[in-house]
Amino acid sequence: MKLYINENHRQGHIRPEIYGHFSEHLGRCIYEGIFVGEDSEIPNVNGMRRDVVEALREIWIPVLRWPGGCFADEYHWRDGIGPKESRKRMINTHWGGVVEDNSFGTHEFFELCRQLGCKSYVNGNVGSGTVQEMSEWVEYMSFDGVSPMAELRRKNGQDAAWCVDYFGVGNENWGCGGNMTAAQYAQEYRRYQTYVRNYDRNAPIFKICGGANADDYEWTRTVMEECFRSPAPEEAHGYMDGYSVHYYVGVEKGEHKGSATEFDENVWYETMKRAFGMEELISRHGAIMDQYDPERRVGMMVDEWGCWHDVEPGTNPGFLYQQNTMRDAVVAGLTLNIFNRRCDRVRMACIAQAVNVLQSVLLTDGPRMVKTPTWYVFHMYRFHQDADLVYSWLSGAEETGLGENRVPGIVESVSADAQGIITATLSNLSLDRDEELEIVLTEKRPQSVQITRLSGAMNAYNSFEEPEKLKEEEIREYELTERGVRLTIPACSVTTVRIA
Repeated sequence: MKLYINENHRQGHIRPEIYGHFSEHLGRCIYEGIFVGEDSEIPNVNGMRRDVVEALREIWIPVLRWPGGCFADEYHWRDGIGPKESRKRMINTHWGGVVEDNSFGTHEFFELCRQLGCKSYVNGNVGSGTVQEMSEWVEYMSFDGVSPMAELRRKNGQDAAWCVDYFGVGNENWGCGGNMTAAQYAQEYRRYQTYVRNYDRNAPIFKICGGANADDYEWTRTVMEECFRSPAPEEAHGYMDGYSVHYYVGVEKGEHKGSATEFDENVWYETMKRAFGMEELISRHGAIMDQYDPERRVGMMVDEWGCWHDVEPGTNPGFLYQQNTMRDAVVAGLTLNIFNRRCDRVRMACIAQAVNVLQSVLLTDGPRMVKTPTWYVFHMYRFHQDADLVYSWLSGAEETGLGENRVPGIVESVSADAQGIITATLSNLSLDRDEELEIVLTEKRPQSVQITRLSGAMNAYNSFEEPEKLKEEEIREYELTERGVRLTIPACSVTTVRIA
């Protein structure tokens, strides 16, 4: 098999936000996972776990979405400001029926973004909130002048306004966000987004319209029809800058999605087939968006994606805590490769979620923390951020799979950064076929090569007892050629090749 790379043919720019993350008031994502409070014995900075912040910084986290998810449409921001001892306590009715004490609110979120060095993505409440509530929250966060909300922010200890980079107007309003029809949501979106004011013209808020559940293409058509065009000539994008799409991968059997760790080859390939469905979703939703927005000024934001399995035995079913195996890692690798290759349309993506929930990159247990196989994939792929997609073509590639669940054996993407260093990432979806691969560049002669790999048994995972059972390893078994490199891509693996 050969991977031909035309390093001179740039096909688009891979925005860092494609490698975004998601944090919701769900289970142990925020509390215990990210925020432990200033008085905790767990090392922290202003309440944020030092180990978690450092691990997220290692993968160059570009943007963080908060407070949901379904929680966003029952979240009332005033409950999470002011002295912690006087903040309202409530029941988190969506996730586990536990007490939410609102000790992590707006100020804490922006402090977290400051420590992470990442952009902010705030999700507003359309389902149970009002236009006034959303408008005042935006004013509280982003207005630096004289106003009631700006004065309230200052009273609570924050003098300068924050930068709200992205703002989502509602979440999953076809379901937990209000069970609306597409036409109903489109009208609500037009109204609510009007009051998401750009108080700082030098840093306008990127407004995200709530999009479809997986393959609901009619929702996309209806919302684009109602919301893309604006009568105001200065609003070239209509009423939106981004349009969200959510897609989860799970092998559903009745009421169950299947164990995160106990599965066979058939389930492996069914998972890969479903994960590869991301390509079709981007293409079909993108084709509808193109009818209204042929210049692609509105970005597709896949702000919830990942594997959704059954919770770990003995844990609260409303906490969505699951383990993370090589299966999840390969899904992450192939999905990020798809996003890279479709960077003409995909502007942001947020894996669900950052810590302790669904396909998380980190797991915590008291003072202990584990990097999951998915964390290592993000670490290996971080070099794609802010690089240019370059043309690549696999020759001699074969399919893999069982029965109806046939998928490409290798899924790849290639980019070149500002220094001209080429990064190729390859996911081998096969369980039993290693691939001998030669990478061939069009013109450049390689001076040096660095190869890292994540591989292991399909069911393998990192536990608190064996935290490094799976980890990224440097590979030295390769042959440098006149125009590239020869190497082996093992079955059930994710590989990164860096060519200078």
